[in-house]
Amino acid sequence: MAVVDISEELKSLSSTMGSIEAVLDLDALKGDIAVLEEQAAAPSLWDDPEAAQKITSKLSHLQAEVRKAEGLRSRIDDLEVLFELAEAEGDADALAEAETELESVRKALDEMEVRTLLSGEYDAREALVTIRAEAGGVDAADFAERLQRMYLRWAERHNYKTEVYETAYAEEAGIKSTTFAVEVPYAYGTLSVEQGTHRLVRVSPFDNQGRRQTSFAGVEVLPVVEQTDHVEIDESDLRVDVYRSSGPGGQGVNTTDSAVRLTHLPTGIVVSCQNERSQIQNKASAMNVLQAKLLERRRQEEQAKMNALKGDGGNSWGNQMRSYVLHPYQMVKDLRTEFEMGNPEAVFNGEIDGFIEAGIRWRKQNEK
Repeated sequence: MAVVDISEELKSLSSTMGSIEAVLDLDALKGDIAVLEEQAAAPSLWDDPEAAQKITSKLSHLQAEVRKAEGLRSRIDDLEVLFELAEAEGDADALAEAETELESVRKALDEMEVRTLLSGEYDAREALVTIRAEAGGVDAADFAERLQRMYLRWAERHNYKTEVYETAYAEEAGIKSTTFAVEVPYAYGTLSVEQGTHRLVRVSPFDNQGRRQTSFAGVEVLPVVEQTDHVEIDESDLRVDVYRSSGPGGQGVNTTDSAVRLTHLPTGIVVSCQNERSQIQNKASAMNVLQAKLLERRRQEEQAKMNALKGDGGNSWGNQMRSYVLHPYQMVKDLRTEFEMGNPEAVFNGEIDGFIEAGIRWRKQNEK
């Protein structure tokens, strides 16, 4: 690569980084960190473990965000020195090393740029993800379970904390539905582009004639409700059912009727939670999920009004959005962005960042 090309490339990278720094507002982030550090140092912090967890988690996330931005700026600044030394010494190995670092910096910059596109009202929230088996019988239930594993593995790759609230297992294999939380800031903005219908095409392992089957699973992503949201739920509008928690194969999670199912009578929304040992804790978790669903319902109603005022019908990107083909060829393809990968196994193991980044960019483009 010519020296002049490198110079222009580095100027472009530096300019992009400057735009990212302006959007992130590092000074404001450092101010937030200082406040959180003061709260985290309070002797009474762990008197309320749940509040303490939120404070320490948010502090850790913001510190990581600032470190990442400052580290990337430093790498961009160092690139110029790396190329100058390699050129001056005529060292082919050093030049190759500098070019490898340049490619790595480009990728990291792209990833950070995507983060700056998350500017929606609820994008900074943690996320609640619900996956349901749809058409396709036992294949759909198996597919829903594979999607659950895919998202949990993705979160694990990024060291994001998750908590599974409830899983309803299917009779033969797989799951009917599951709800879990991804407890990291911006999880909602990041994962909201995953919402919609996912389609799997494969030779069914459950068909003794080895026929190709198409099955479907639905993914719903909601922002976690915060105290400022004012989602009022009248106790008289709720039906509360308790039942015994159970796992696959009839194994008892515990031997008490601690699982809780809430039905919101005015809307018909049903949520349940069985991961906690205590009925009280399960009801509290189920209430959190119900509030998130009601918040999303309110948001959709407001969006529908806005779309009506704008004279358009909104977009339908949240419907069928990705196909996973395992036969007769191997391909996972996003039907909105055209982004694709030829290694479905890697995707099911949580390598979905490319799909998420393409989805976020696509959504931003369609908002213009």
